[in-house]
Amino acid sequence: MYIPKDFKVTDESVAYEIMKEHSFATLFSQHDGMPHATHLPLLVNKENTHLYGHFARPNPQWKGIENQTVLAVFHGPHCYISPSWYETNKAVPTWNYVTVHVYGEVELLEGEKELMESFHDMVMKYEAPDSSYRLQDAGADYLAGLSKGVQGFKMKISKIEGKAKLSQNHSLQRQELVIDQLEQMPYSDEQQIAALMKANLKKKG
Repeated sequence: MYIPKDFKVTDESVAYEIMKEHSFATLFSQHDGMPHATHLPLLVNKENTHLYGHFARPNPQWKGIENQTVLAVFHGPHCYISPSWYETNKAVPTWNYVTVHVYGEVELLEGEKELMESFHDMVMKYEAPDSSYRLQDAGADYLAGLSKGVQGFKMKISKIEGKAKLSQNHSLQRQELVIDQLEQMPYSDEQQIAALMKANLKKKG
């Protein structure tokens, strides 16, 4: 990924937070000599060493995915930045965004125990704290049938690249103007980008 110096996420803990908060990712690999991609949730394990996920078994991407370097892309918040918000008209539009690229090798899960543990972790992450749903309530026979329809995997993390393009290459005045405009918008991504820009300015003091 092309990352200008000003946009590089140098704190690995920040990259992991982005991965955990925006865990619906895109996994890229080679299949039959062509690039292949699947959109799926990927969970980071407690040790921050692996990503866990699963393919639908009819999805051919999992076949032959082992022993190659794959790429998982985590898409954070993003939004359009209008030059009309600046102090001058001599400017062009741009896009602010946050993303993390993770490289590694995939190992297919053969045992049902590890697959069911990853299912459980996924349910615990996404279900509301007061939800009455419990994975085990679906019943052993149903879960056994479900496990036959998917192929679980874990991806050993070998490299992480983080990019946060938050108008750092513009003046302080212009960044504040952008934040002011974004905060007036009733959209989640715009609000998140504004908050990240504010936090970035605070770090610089």
